[in-house]
Amino acid sequence: MSISALATRILAETGNPSSPGVQTVPDSVVTPGWIGFLAIFGVALATVFLIVDMTRRVRRTRYRGEVREQIEAEREEAARAAAGLDDELRGETDDSGSSR
Repeated sequence: MSISALATRILAETGNPSSPGVQTVPDSVVTPGWIGFLAIFGVALATVFLIVDMTRRVRRTRYRGEVREQIEAEREEAARAAAGLDDELRGETDDSGSSR
């Protein structure tokens, strides 16, 4: 017996679910009820809290990076200003070493 013949035979034996011989189960028996509602509500609530927490963490990390860049720029500017002052101090004396 081939696989397709076997599958056809099995499907023919299961019958049509809309036939009058099939028992129907009331919806109140199959619904999850309050326990299911509370479980899904808990999962949804936990998801919202996780999303809010992750948003805060990402924002905080981004701000820290921006502050680090700002501090680095200020340090570079201060180093350039200090180098400029050194150049000015060196420029006040002439080549012979005496002051102007």
